[in-house]
Amino acid sequence: MDISTPLPVLASLIVIGRFAGLLAGFLGVGGGIVLVPTFFYAFQSLGYDGPQLMQVCLAASLATITATSIRLMQIHHKKGAVDWLILSQWAPGIAIGAILGVALAANLQSQILQLIFGGLGATIGLYLALGRQSWSIGETVLTGRWRIIIAPLLGEFSVLLGIGGGSLGVPFMTLHRVPIHRAAATAAGFGLAIAVPSALVWLFVSVDALRLPWTLGAVNLLAFFVIISMTFIFVPIGANVVHRTDAGHLKRLFWAFLLLVEANMLLSALW
Repeated sequence: MDISTPLPVLASLIVIGRFAGLLAGFLGVGGGIVLVPTFFYAFQSLGYDGPQLMQVCLAASLATITATSIRLMQIHHKKGAVDWLILSQWAPGIAIGAILGVALAANLQSQILQLIFGGLGATIGLYLALGRQSWSIGETVLTGRWRIIIAPLLGEFSVLLGIGGGSLGVPFMTLHRVPIHRAAATAAGFGLAIAVPSALVWLFVSVDALRLPWTLGAVNLLAFFVIISMTFIFVPIGANVVHRTDAGHLKRLFWAFLLLVEANMLLSALW
C-alpha cells in the first residue's frame, strides 16, 4: 500500500480530533456524535466502503472514548462535579448493555446502522430543541427495577450510536432534575462504562472484507491514535469552559449540533 494513501484522512482526523476534544470537554460526550460520521465520510472517500463500514466507525469511536472518558473523569472529579452515587448505581447495567449492543451492531448492515444513528440522534436533538426545563420524569434518578431495565438500554443504544454517556445520559439525568453541569460530568463516567467493554469486544469482530489498513478486529488503530492524541490536548480546554458557561447556551449548542449531524447521516442512508 502506498504510504500516501491515508494522508488525506489523517489530516482530517487531526482537525476533527481537535473539535471532538472540545466537544467532549464541553458537553460531557466522548465525541462519538462527531467521530462516527467523520470516520464514515473519511473512510468512504478513500474507497473503503462496504457493508461493515459503520461497524468500523462505531468501533473506532468507542475505542477513542475510553481514553477521552478517563481524561474527562479526572478533570470533572477535581472540580467535584461527578455524582458518584448515580455513577456507581448505573455503571454495571450500562456496561452489560454496551456488550449486548456490540453483539447486535456486529450483525447489522451498515445502512441499517446509519438509519439507527440518524434516527436516534435526531430524536435526542429534537428533545433538546423542544424540551423545557420544567419537564421532569421524577425528582431523583430511577432506582430498583427501572434501573435494571433502563441502564442496559442506555448502554446498548449508546453503542449503536458509537457514543459515550453524554448524548443519552445528559438528557436522562436532567429529566430527573440533575443540574446539567453535574449531569455532563457524571456522563463521562457513563462513557467509560460504555466504551471499555464495547471496545474490547469490537477487537474480536472481523471486518476483513473492508480491507481498511491498520484495523485490528473492527477498531482502526490510525483513527484511535490520532483522535486520542488530539482529544487529550483539547478536552481540558472544553471542560474548563463548561464550568464558566450558562446552562442554556450549552443545551442550545448541543441540540443544534446533533440535528445537523443526524440529518446528514439520515440523508446519506436514504439516498
